[in-house]
Amino acid sequence: MDIIFLHDFRVKTLIGVYPWERRVAQTIQLDLEIGLPGQRASETDDIDDAIDYARVVQAIHDILNRKHFSLLEALAEHIALTIMREFNAPWVKVSVAKLGIIRGIKKVGVSIERGSKR
Repeated sequence: MDIIFLHDFRVKTLIGVYPWERRVAQTIQLDLEIGLPGQRASETDDIDDAIDYARVVQAIHDILNRKHFSLLEALAEHIALTIMREFNAPWVKVSVAKLGIIRGIKKVGVSIERGSKR
């Protein structure tokens, strides 16, 4: 399986269960690995046979602008399902982390995989 990736994608958003987290935007880090629906892109050199990174980034920005999430798990799930549905990806791994949210810990987060890597 061919996989594209976006690493260290940082964005500010409102996320969390505590009242202050609903008022103060936090920086989160996203790392994605996305399985391509086939190997055609490497043969044709055509963006129509690949997944456009810029469209993936825009879809994530749209999600963050439309919906508030309490849990990183829910955000990761929503991103994974959107990528699979909108980009026809057979497999996706989404990691979401809050940066510097707990003293002495650089980042805390969650990583999920959805779909089949066959």
